[in-house]
Amino acid sequence: MQEEQDARGPVYGFIGLGQMGGPMAAHVPAPIVYDVSPAAVEPLVAGGARAASGPAEVAASADVISVMVRDDAQVDAVFAEMAEALRPGTVLAVHSTIRPRTAEALAERARRLGVDVVDAPVSGSVFGAVAGTLGVMVGGSAEAFARVEGPFSSWSGLVLHVGPVGAGTRAKLARNILQFVGFAAAAEAQRLAEAAGVSLRRLGRIVRHSDSVSGGPGSVILRPTTAPMTPDDPLYDAMRHALALGEKDLSLAFDLADELGVDLPLARMAAPLLAEALGVPEERS
Repeated sequence: MQEEQDARGPVYGFIGLGQMGGPMAAHVPAPIVYDVSPAAVEPLVAGGARAASGPAEVAASADVISVMVRDDAQVDAVFAEMAEALRPGTVLAVHSTIRPRTAEALAERARRLGVDVVDAPVSGSVFGAVAGTLGVMVGGSAEAFARVEGPFSSWSGLVLHVGPVGAGTRAKLARNILQFVGFAAAAEAQRLAEAAGVSLRRLGRIVRHSDSVSGGPGSVILRPTTAPMTPDDPLYDAMRHALALGEKDLSLAFDLADELGVDLPLARMAAPLLAEALGVPEERS
């Protein structure tokens, strides 16, 4: 059996073919796939996939299985349907954003079956799923990561091992703070721009362009610690410069907001936190 697998390569299974899972699975050569909606399966079968009758058939056939369903309860339900059919040596990857403890508990249950679990949430939205350029944060053993890195590369642009089981989900939750707090900040920026007579569509274009050049908020996530920098840190001068610019520009934005009667609660809350955020808080005597 092992010799046959080595000859043909690992069989990749995919369960959950919705807005994200469908495009992801479409990049995989000849997977075995399942979704509760037959309509979601049809285009993949037309592209060379094999349809399974349920999660158990995927478990019985695949060596690496990706699961992209809605929430913790659905992940548990899919595992329950697969459990008796899972074969020792299989790697089960959960791409759903779930609680880290759910991933850890699932890994413990799977370990008794000789199955490795990785929690591997993704970032990059449906656009990245369609383009095959998602980022994936993998929590699991080094051995399990080595098994999934190649298959995941078919639908991603970056595959990172971030730690043991549960670490992938923790990384995704941290990353999404930037995403969703950023949406609130974007709303404030739009309110200010709109009140000032600036085209919101043009503002969006310049934001997307400049973030693609500078890296956006991710451009300051460069150090292995959040502790304050010392002046001999190679990034210290750059962050002090960024702080000076930020304090100046926020002050000007607040002046404009006051002129126009626009409330900027998130920006005003962030302003006194900027120095600490950049790792260069003022020294207190």
